[in-house]
Amino acid sequence: MIFSKSGIAKKTAVFFRMAAIACAAMFIAASAYAAPKTIKFATLAPEGTTWMNAMREFSKEVEAKTEGRLKFRIYPGGTQGDEKDVVRKMRLGQLHGAGITGVGIGEIASPIRLLDTPFLFKNTKEIDHIYNVMDKDFRQIFEEKGYVLLGWAEVGIVTIFSNEPIAKKEDFKKVKMWLWEGDPTAEAAFTALDIKPIPLSVTDVMSSLQTGMINAVYASPLSAMALQWNTKMKYMLTMPLTTSAGAVVISKNIFDKLEEADQKILLEEGKKHFRKLTEQSRKDNDESLKILEKTLTFIKPESKEAIKGFEAAGDKARSELTGKLYSKELLEKVQSELKAFRNSSKGSAKDNAAAKSGKAQNGAEKAKTKGGKPEEKTKAKTDK
Repeated sequence: MIFSKSGIAKKTAVFFRMAAIACAAMFIAASAYAAPKTIKFATLAPEGTTWMNAMREFSKEVEAKTEGRLKFRIYPGGTQGDEKDVVRKMRLGQLHGAGITGVGIGEIASPIRLLDTPFLFKNTKEIDHIYNVMDKDFRQIFEEKGYVLLGWAEVGIVTIFSNEPIAKKEDFKKVKMWLWEGDPTAEAAFTALDIKPIPLSVTDVMSSLQTGMINAVYASPLSAMALQWNTKMKYMLTMPLTTSAGAVVISKNIFDKLEEADQKILLEEGKKHFRKLTEQSRKDNDESLKILEKTLTFIKPESKEAIKGFEAAGDKARSELTGKLYSKELLEKVQSELKAFRNSSKGSAKDNAAAKSGKAQNGAEKAKTKGGKPEEKTKAKTDK
């Protein structure tokens, strides 16, 4: 085949243009790969709180250990909306990660809500045991839904605050109980306790307490104080309704695009920092209980039968949620692990007795009461 000089010149020019384009593309790709990856992260926790302090420490250490390859842009205090909004934005790719409580967990991995069901755990040893032995199971649930668990961030024990003393299941009929609107776990709990709660958003609780629309709420001691709900209450049931789970997650789509070394750093630092956060949350709730004890009457379950009545309601609620939020297999596995732990030396009857006498569950049962009836000294502080 014979080529003209002009044809050869044109082909040569095209070749060099294509080579230049290819080199430029390779340079751009290499630059993008080397550029820092900014992870957009949202949470309802306000700036300056224990939660946000832990997140700042976590992000700072991740950035240092990845030599700046990973950075976090954090949106605290609900600036990206409530947890349902945050989950929606993660699905759209507008956010990459979040710190979420039970409501958010329910939106992305509903089987995990099993951990929030009523009267499941007797003390923090049982909680830690289940998180440890079922770590792979829980991580798999998150990953199947498109998220990677970086760490658990426990909100803490959730107790009942009311303006009528509650010492047994039947006492719930005397109160107008609030229900966090759209929370199926809490709804099942109160249905099992034979009451019809009043669904409201969190932002409507205080005004509803002031008008008398409701006279009972549930929250962690720390949250109750932060939201000032305790100022409208007289009593607190010392047997926790539940322990509220919290989690820090990142989109699996984002996580999978990171270098393997950076993935490892995220997981290791997440486990370390958010375990510290859980321990600090428990301490904060302990301190909150000490403060609340000065202004509220703490009510213990009036008898062993009353405790059994609460626990039976918990079993009924879990049965109702089986097949809706989680599978029967998952429930049976958690129950089996708990039973084995309680029968072991680590979860012995002695430990469980300690939990009920006020030495576990973050000190929730350090109550100045007798047989479910408030002492006169404590009651005098709370007449409002």
